[in-house]
Amino acid sequence: MTTLTTDIHAERRGFRAHFAGFLTSLARGFEAHAYAASRRDKIEALQAKSDAELAELGIKRDEIVHYVYRDLFYM
Repeated sequence: MTTLTTDIHAERRGFRAHFAGFLTSLARGFEAHAYAASRRDKIEALQAKSDAELAELGIKRDEIVHYVYRDLFYM
């Protein structure tokens, strides 16, 4: 015996659909801002430097994160 099932969902229309789209766009915007504001790229660039290059900048390897976020920690 064969059983067929279908899951048919009607598209949402009207205010709810527009509001859901707005919230999705808002979430994507926050995510993009959070990525741009993150300092991960700077940390990775400093970690890629040699110890001699870091010494020229006056940074020890274990102080990289503190150096990158120094404006938030030491106001």
